Amino acid sequence: MTLLYRSTRGAKDNALTASQAILQGLSPDGGLYVPTEAPQLDLDLAQLPNLSYQDVAFKVLKAFLTDYTDDELRACVNAAYDDKFDDPQIAPVSHHGDDFYLELFHGSTIAFKDLALSILPHLMTTAAKKNNFNKEIVILTATSGDTGKAAMAGFADVEGTKIIVFYPNDGVSAIQKQQMITQVGENTYVVAINGNFDQAQTNVKEIFNDKAFMQQLADHDYQFSSANSINIGRLVPQVATTSTLTVN
Repeated sequence: MTLLYRSTRGAKDNALTASQAILQGLSPDGGLYVPTEAPQLDLDLAQLPNLSYQDVAFKVLKAFLTDYTDDELRACVNAAYDDKFDDPQIAPVSHHGDDFYLELFHGSTIAFKDLALSILPHLMTTAAKKNNFNKEIVILTATSGDTGKAAMAGFADVEGTKIIVFYPNDGVSAIQKQQMITQVGENTYVVAINGNFDQAQTNVKEIFNDKAFMQQLADHDYQFSSANSINIGRLVPQVATTSTLTVN
């Protein structure tokens, strides 16, 4: 069964597959894409603690992204969760006294956003191939600091994509700013704005909802998508991360 996605604003005539929703990012009506029904997970809870992070991620992605083949999902998972993480467990759980801590700082930018943004570029480029999509994807993202660097690192020099990150000029730390403005990649761009993160995010959504502008981009073989949490390709991998804590 193919799990479909619809807008939270109730556009029932705009059901998309997972790969189509990932490519589009935000619904044309301004809503977020969510599954039309809860996916059924056939998991042996007793076996989950013995699985690698990659195996848990594959099982979660398979349940939500049903129009991807197993081979496609495995390829995305293996490309994302490799030696760019400095711990082979990717997100190990440490034990201190009576407390357990899920460590989310082992990625290339030391931010928890690495867990989702390492795989989103692979899910997106695979989606483009599946849907015979020949436009260049322009990732438009607002950040309060950590998303921007993690997204730029993930999409840097990924064929068929560009990424533009907007951040509040006085709203990120000095380290985050330096991380973003020194990012290497022929397809990466970062822009400081006079305003706060909420204003940056609101304006990004307004750009997505500008139908005339979107058509102008399409006429020049470009399409916007997003690396913010409005994209299910960012949200679903985060489910895998929390599942890791649950099974450990």
